[in-house]
Amino acid sequence: MKTIVTFNNALATETITKISSKNAFDLSGKTALITGASRGIGEAVARLFAINGAEVIVSSRKAESVQAIAGSINDDGGKAHAIACHIGDEEAVQTLMKDIQSRFGQLDILVNNAAANPYFGHILDTPMSAVKKTVEVNIEGYFLMSQLAGQLMRESGGGCIINTASINGVTPGPMQGIYSITKAAVISMTEAFAKECAPQNIRVNAVLPGLTETKFASALTQNEAMLNMILPAIPLHRVAQPEEIAPAFLYLASDAASYVTGISLPVDGGILA
Repeated sequence: MKTIVTFNNALATETITKISSKNAFDLSGKTALITGASRGIGEAVARLFAINGAEVIVSSRKAESVQAIAGSINDDGGKAHAIACHIGDEEAVQTLMKDIQSRFGQLDILVNNAAANPYFGHILDTPMSAVKKTVEVNIEGYFLMSQLAGQLMRESGGGCIINTASINGVTPGPMQGIYSITKAAVISMTEAFAKECAPQNIRVNAVLPGLTETKFASALTQNEAMLNMILPAIPLHRVAQPEEIAPAFLYLASDAASYVTGISLPVDGGILA
């Protein structure tokens, strides 16, 4: 017997109305937490979210760094707050989420962007201290942040989590073994959270940046020999700027991506192609 499914989802209808009646990328009324926001991709995302109406919470390990970014965003007419947090510290993460709940009442968007990559070299020579630090931040930190943020989102009716993964999670980068392994885990984590959190109206996606001009990637971008090896493999034949990566996060955080969950979106100049 054929089953006929009727379109009667009130939430979907409400979302379509929002998309049809305004800029689908508008984040007005949303509270967004961006980790690793003191520079690079995280800073670019925080600034773009603020320009598009979100009230942003910029976070990183050093208070003075995020205070400077938040102040700059506010000076430009946005709404930003600085809260320092080391996402590899479980107690610090728990304190952060309690602070957000107390001060803002809810959290609509989490961008897991802070990351560690303390070792660049042959995988056989990787110190266990570097392995533990990379796993602590890139896997354990992302998991705990997603879990606690997801609990806040569940209480308020939904939200959005976006993980910064990497193309290295698909194809391991040279001399970046443990980092690549953790980014592969982030891609899997994204899919696991997306599947289980969809009934709570929580969308979970990942962005996979390619080689980007940041301090984090300076071991590659400032190494002429490495660049000469990598650039020929990039169809656009250049390094990205953080501002070119940030729009992917805006899309995934917005109503424009209301039916998108569980994806890993490469922004890589075509290298994975």
